[in-house]
Amino acid sequence: MSKAKQPSTFVLTKEQATSGRKWFLLDASGKTLGRFASEVAKVLIGKHKPSYTPNVDDGDGVVVINASKIKVTGSKAAQKKYRYYTGAVGGLREVPYEVMIARRPEFIVEHAIRGMMPKSRLGRAQLKKLRIFAGEEHTMDAQQPVVVNI
Repeated sequence: MSKAKQPSTFVLTKEQATSGRKWFLLDASGKTLGRFASEVAKVLIGKHKPSYTPNVDDGDGVVVINASKIKVTGSKAAQKKYRYYTGAVGGLREVPYEVMIARRPEFIVEHAIRGMMPKSRLGRAQLKKLRIFAGEEHTMDAQQPVVVNI
């Protein structure tokens, strides 16, 4: 008779997840939008840690700087549009990528990252650990973010 093998899965509790939380500083200058957003989403979700647990928010915080220097490939700069609805009849508005990068570059990066996060309560909680700044300066010095090069 064989002995039953114990599972090697490590289950992380909420308290353990929040105690080991760190903040990372990522520079978006010269990076491709989609590839950069997927790496940020991976850190926010916590998939970069060996203690990843799907039902626990064990991801780390992310500070993104230089959002205005993000790049898109191909003809996306001319073709990409951001749509929103005002609530009025015929109120669908479209803003081209080039106008949006000039007005609100933080929104472009946040919109891409938000699309790669889980569409659930947990995903919305994980998105609260994301801070995006258009320029080089940021206000997150108290969190002592670790500079990471992706």
